[in-house]
Amino acid sequence: QVQLVESGGDLVQPGGSLRLSCAASGSISGILVWSWYRRTPGKPREWVARISTAGNTNYAASVMGRFTISRDNAKNTVYLQMNSLKPEDTAVYYCNLLKGGVNEYWGQGTQVTVSS
Repeated sequence: QVQLVESGGDLVQPGGSLRLSCAASGSISGILVWSWYRRTPGKPREWVARISTAGNTNYAASVMGRFTISRDNAKNTVYLQMNSLKPEDTAVYYCNLLKGGVNEYWGQGTQVTVSS
């Protein structure tokens, strides 16, 4: 079993930065794909970024150049560095782990609010 715990969400002004963390516990091994998603009330869940076992990263067009996903394998932790934040980035951000291409796990979410 795997548990994911996000942290780092906060209220920030437009143009500001935040770093989200996702700490994993449990059986963390094998082929792992880490992702961040976000959800705004009334809208479907949106994929934000992904990092593969090999370290390859992909980003949604809406965050390209502003967000960076990274990981610390020794700590079983994935990060999302968010810069130049915009009000439209306001959402609950969720960490997702796809293990072995089959088993999928989600964190509980962390609130990011971008407002002046």
